[in-house]
Amino acid sequence: MGSSEGRGVGQANGTGGGRVAGAANGGRRAQLEHTGLRHGWTTGACATAATTAAYTALLTGEFPDPVTITLPKGQTPSFALAAEELAPGRAMAGIVKDAGDDPDVTHGALVRATVRRLPAGSGVVFRAGPGVGTVTRPGLPLPVGAAAVNPVPRRMMTEHVAEVAARYGGSGDVEITVSVDDGEEIARSTWNPRLGILGGLSVLGTTGIVVPYSCSAWIDSIRRGVDVARAVGRTHVAGCTGSTSEKTVVAEYGLPEDALLDMGDFAGAVLKYIRRHPVDRLTICGGFAKVSKLAAGHLDLHSGRSQVDKGFLAELARGGGADESLAARVGAATTGLAALQLCQAAGVPLGDLVARAARDEALAVLRGAPVAVDVICVDRDGTVVGRSTVR
Repeated sequence: MGSSEGRGVGQANGTGGGRVAGAANGGRRAQLEHTGLRHGWTTGACATAATTAAYTALLTGEFPDPVTITLPKGQTPSFALAAEELAPGRAMAGIVKDAGDDPDVTHGALVRATVRRLPAGSGVVFRAGPGVGTVTRPGLPLPVGAAAVNPVPRRMMTEHVAEVAARYGGSGDVEITVSVDDGEEIARSTWNPRLGILGGLSVLGTTGIVVPYSCSAWIDSIRRGVDVARAVGRTHVAGCTGSTSEKTVVAEYGLPEDALLDMGDFAGAVLKYIRRHPVDRLTICGGFAKVSKLAAGHLDLHSGRSQVDKGFLAELARGGGADESLAARVGAATTGLAALQLCQAAGVPLGDLVARAARDEALAVLRGAPVAVDVICVDRDGTVVGRSTVR
């Protein structure tokens, strides 16, 4: 589902019913990994802890603080409560999300779970409270109209409800309403609106742990974007490296928002997922330097993991008619943009050559999947500086 774990830092307002503490959650703090960066906890783990505390209070009259849960891989973190409220037939507990050292947009958000008793045989029912979105489009792992609480967090909460019920004599038939203070505002910084998750954040997490600077949330959002586009009948989608390239694609093809994939640096993630889940046509659009990396065979376009190969650009320029003097200057250029400008001045279509090579590399990754591909290169202003034909 679309990522609630985005780039940037969100703040919780810390208000609402019951006792509110200013300290962040965590109880037992996440351990430093070998990089020196601290792991944190997913929104789903926080919601599970809040649910466990609230249901325990509903059955016993007392909130466990800290509250300990078991994650899918067996870890048993503890979380301090930031908010609690007990009333007839319901209980609410809140956890302040600690994303560790990851630049997570939901870091510091107050995640609440309100648990209400239901008649015997009702099972566990999930509701979206304020700040948690609702699914409005097909293609996600939840039906339209469902609260945007992903399957793994749902399972975690259901299992912990069953454990608390067994320990304290409850029926396990409850309604769980998950909410996030300021979640609707925070969600504007995520991909949720594009994926059709409206009204707030999605509650995510497959392991319960946030790994600092993990790529997994971004790649998962790319996959959900493809799923949504296919489900609503889009036959032409575009993988774009940023907002400038998105604007170019919209101007070129008039694609709707749900056909735009925020590819970022993850060209390989787009191509490999579309290989397994084809669409009729894929346009890749990005800055010249990033597209040149794809053309040279790199599937991760991040500057820390791949570099512009000026020697490769010089070879392309030679193939496009550059003499040895120009090819040498291209090979010695300080940046990809400088190489492009040298060729533009000499009338050598380096932008088109890069776009064609990137298209061919994309087709190689697709391995014969029934997907037609074209590539567009843009400069920083969004001007098209190279394009391939569709193939």
